[in-house]
Amino acid sequence: MISVSAAIRAALLTADPRAKVMATRKVARDWRLGRLAFVFDEAMPDRPARPDQPELLPPNRMPKRGRGQSERGRIALWHSVAHIEFVAIDLALDMAGRFGGELGEGLVTDFLSVAADEALHFALIDRHLRKAGSHYGALPAHDGLWSSAQATRHDAAARLAVVPMVLEARGLDVTPMMIERVRAAGDEAGARILIRILDDEIRHVRFGANHFNALALSRGESMEGLWKTLVNRHFRGAVKPPFNDSARAAAGLSRDLYASLAMPEAAL
Repeated sequence: MISVSAAIRAALLTADPRAKVMATRKVARDWRLGRLAFVFDEAMPDRPARPDQPELLPPNRMPKRGRGQSERGRIALWHSVAHIEFVAIDLALDMAGRFGGELGEGLVTDFLSVAADEALHFALIDRHLRKAGSHYGALPAHDGLWSSAQATRHDAAARLAVVPMVLEARGLDVTPMMIERVRAAGDEAGARILIRILDDEIRHVRFGANHFNALALSRGESMEGLWKTLVNRHFRGAVKPPFNDSARAAAGLSRDLYASLAMPEAAL
C-alpha cells in the first residue's frame, strides 16, 4: 500500500492544472477509502511544481486590474481568484503531508478534504474563465502566496496561524463584496461559484482554528496568546478590516482574537 505522504508529494509535483486537480481529488478519495497508509516516508518539496503559465511576478510588479465593469477587469478578477484557488490546493496538500505525521490522522483527513474542495473551486473558475473566452495562465499572477508556506514550514502552529486563520480568513471578508460585484455585472453563474467558495471556506478556516486550538492546549498556551505571537513573528502583511464577523464566528474566530492585531481603518 502506498503511503499517504508519497501520494501527496506526487500531487504537489504535478504541474499541469487539470492533472493536479485530478491527482488531488484522487489522493483525497483514496485516503477516505483507506487505500493509503498512514506513513510519512516521503518529504514534501520546498516548492510545488508550477505550470509554464501564468508568469509569476512579485506582488509589487503585478499589473493593476483596474476598476469598473469592463470585460478586461472581470477577466482579471476571475484569473486572480483562479490563481488563489490553485495555490490553495498546494497549501492544503502541504499541510497534510508536512504535518500529518505530527498532528495525526484527523488533520490529514481535514486538510485532504480542503485540498479536494480547492481543486473543485479551481476547476469551476477555470471553466467559467473559458466560457468568457480566457483561461488560467492567460495573465500574470503573483508569487507571494507560497511565501507564507515557506516561512512556516518548520512549525505546524505557525502554518495554521497564518494560512487558515489569516489568509483564508481574509477570503471570508472580501468574498461577499466580490459576489455583489459580479452580480452587478449580471454574472449570476459567477456569483453562485463564489457563494459555494464562501461556504466551503468557512469550514476550512474552522478546521485550521480547531487544530490550532488543540495544538495550543497541548503546549500549555492560550489560543489567543499563541496566535498573536505567531502572526506577529511570521506574517509580513497586515490584518485588515473590515471583517465579516458572522462568517469568522462561524469559522471559530472570535472578534477578540483578531481585533487587537487589526490595522486601524483610518490607516488603510
